[in-house]
Amino acid sequence: MSKHSTSHRKPPIKSHFAGNRCMQAALTLFSMTITAFNLWAGDKPNFLFIIADDCTYTDLEIYGGQAKTPHLNRLAKEGMMFSKCFQAAPMCSPTRHCLYTGIYPVKSGAHPNHTFVKPGTKSIAHYLKAAGYRVALSGKSHINPPASFPFEYSNAKGKEGGAGNPNMEALDSLFNKAAQTTQPVAAFVCSNEPHTPYDKGNPSAYPIDQLQLPPHYVDTLETRTEFSKYLAEITYFDKQVGQCLRLLKKHGLEKNTLVMVVSEQGNAFPFAKWTCYDKGLQSGMIVRWPGKVKPDSKSNAMVEYVDVVPTFLQAAGLEFPPHLEGQSFIPVLRGWTKAHKQYSFGLQTTRGINHGSECYGIRTVRSDRFRYIRNLSAEISFQNTMMRSDWWKSWQRKADNGNDHARQMVLRFQERPTEELYDSLNDPWNLNNVANQPEFQGQKKQLSAILDAWMKDQGDLGQATELSAKERQWRNRKR
Repeated sequence: MSKHSTSHRKPPIKSHFAGNRCMQAALTLFSMTITAFNLWAGDKPNFLFIIADDCTYTDLEIYGGQAKTPHLNRLAKEGMMFSKCFQAAPMCSPTRHCLYTGIYPVKSGAHPNHTFVKPGTKSIAHYLKAAGYRVALSGKSHINPPASFPFEYSNAKGKEGGAGNPNMEALDSLFNKAAQTTQPVAAFVCSNEPHTPYDKGNPSAYPIDQLQLPPHYVDTLETRTEFSKYLAEITYFDKQVGQCLRLLKKHGLEKNTLVMVVSEQGNAFPFAKWTCYDKGLQSGMIVRWPGKVKPDSKSNAMVEYVDVVPTFLQAAGLEFPPHLEGQSFIPVLRGWTKAHKQYSFGLQTTRGINHGSECYGIRTVRSDRFRYIRNLSAEISFQNTMMRSDWWKSWQRKADNGNDHARQMVLRFQERPTEELYDSLNDPWNLNNVANQPEFQGQKKQLSAILDAWMKDQGDLGQATELSAKERQWRNRKR
């Protein structure tokens, strides 16, 4: 790829299991509008990508949640908000490897937690640097090996923010340099919030007696107390978003910067993080790009984290590396099409995670309406580190004392059938498994076949891939 290339080679059209039948139509539209695209692709835009850590998107105020997010609210008014953004894994490390490489987890080798990609794998840092960008990552990284992710790294210092959070002074310097030169910049700002422990923000803003708990939570004092602290940390993350946006404005970079904010996987409560339910794999996403993205707009197009790399590359007027598995959703951002993908895919492994089941693999595919889940080890109990928390123990006590809802939720979280199917449009919390109902057998069969095809394409052998997961953890790599 030439450093100064402005050509726009279309990415290869993949088969239906890559979820892109709708994308084929978008690519046709893209080819029709390529001349118009070249007219506005002249100066390469800056990029500001901001990601939360363990945040269920429906807890954000902009998505109807209780956590106050004034900066995100304002950003949504200035850009496009997505209602169907998904990621490929409900854990931090595989999510970030997929996000920065544009490759799904098993194919890149980064499918368990605390993982690393295969030798020679390149990331967004390589592609944008080769095009003249200064590329920096501030805050949580969770990616390996270093050669595959050659960002400029920085972390917060001192009490404010704490280790693992973005360094606002470093970002200030980065944006100041960008404003004084012609070199474009790409900043990846990675918060450590609202990851546990919940020790930032102001929980008093969320009185525990006024909280509305999700329907699959067990109502206990311990749950309400922890949920209040979690909401406070979301507001703390929102403050970080506001700091970043103010720095952009301070240095006069607003007009030529594509800003993207995502919420990452769900929180560390049941049926979110570490699971393949909608609340574990669905993410909030807001994109602001002055003059390119219509303000105060909403999109129902299905997009994935794996699509971010090709989207940024196209926005910068760069060619697509042929091995990328994601697809650019620039046509959606520009308003040229309302559709993007037909399916999104996800997976989870407990092998090697803290206090997790020795081997509990999950695979899933989501269509516009239905989520199909396959549990590879349904004969064993699902478990993870949250079960050591005081609030989970309070759920168990309430279940043992005869509360029917508590008993159902505790059992449902730990004991799962081989197949699950949810009508996500009518059952957004994925509470009613319809996999065995006769009227849904057609949908289950179709999605099962699509999942099989995707797994085959990824080289995913199911249980054999799960058993080898520890070999793909950084601490267990061959030296």
